[in-house]
Amino acid sequence: MKRSLGLLLCAVLLLLSACGAGSKETAGAKKEKVVKIGISQIVEHPSLDAAREGFIAALKDAGYEEGKNLKLDFQNAQGDMNNNMSIAQNLVADKNDLILAIATPSAQAVVKSTKDIPVLFTAITDPVGAQLVQSLDKPGGNATGTSDTHPDAIAKTIAAIKTFIPDAKKVGIIYNNGEPNSVVNVKNAKKAIEAAGLETVETTITASSEVKQAAESMVGRADVLYIPKDNTVVSALEAVIKVANDKDIPTFVGEGDSVKRGTFASYGFDYHDLGYTTGKMAVEILKGKKPSEIPVGFPENLQLFINKKAAQEEGITLTDEMLKDAKIVGE
Repeated sequence: MKRSLGLLLCAVLLLLSACGAGSKETAGAKKEKVVKIGISQIVEHPSLDAAREGFIAALKDAGYEEGKNLKLDFQNAQGDMNNNMSIAQNLVADKNDLILAIATPSAQAVVKSTKDIPVLFTAITDPVGAQLVQSLDKPGGNATGTSDTHPDAIAKTIAAIKTFIPDAKKVGIIYNNGEPNSVVNVKNAKKAIEAAGLETVETTITASSEVKQAAESMVGRADVLYIPKDNTVVSALEAVIKVANDKDIPTFVGEGDSVKRGTFASYGFDYHDLGYTTGKMAVEILKGKKPSEIPVGFPENLQLFINKKAAQEEGITLTDEMLKDAKIVGE
């Protein structure tokens, strides 16, 4: 009898042990994989930061949340091209599941560093010209993403110069000619300026520390300023704004976030939305889709931004006609 009870007890203990092991195996099987995403950003300024935040918001809305099932490695090159390449190589070496590259130099470095890891880019002027994709509809490699070039943005902004500042004759442009995206933007701007019967006065810089002097060099040479989507200049935009305010020079820019910071006007869009679109692409890739199967995306909504405070600082008289269809900031 005792022996029978002993055998029964052993059997029960073995069964419980087996069930416990099975439970552990089940719990382990149910443990969700942590997705690793590296983010390379050439420099921090509001537009690029907003794109990054939009990207992360889209991931969160799809169920990927940092600290739970998502690990993000954000690295900022601070405008240094050597640092930019090192960041790309490090993100590849860390075997991230996906890499987001924000702005053209970052994207070029990452795409050059890997042909295997899926790469998404955002805030890119010319993805084909920058050799990131074979074509916009069929990217063809391991990279795709979103471009911040709306086909009508530059032409509309330059046309606004003619409309809002009718006495203007010369348009000053400050940009870094080492940024491929800037070269494309300035080329398109100069065409629009010429078409509007205006003259271009340009100054090039190589670092953000040169922006203030470049802006000062425009005093007396340009009636208005046009700042394109140039990461080097935009990262030091406050230097341009100070000169423009002190000397009453109207400032037109390549994107709406710079208007929010204190320039006068632009036809632009929300970079957070652009980043969000890129984040939705990331979700598709994480669920099995290849970058080559996802066409490059573009901004959908173009909006006139006007900063009322900047208008006052720069000596611009606003009219009801100017404000009619504008998104007003700086009140």
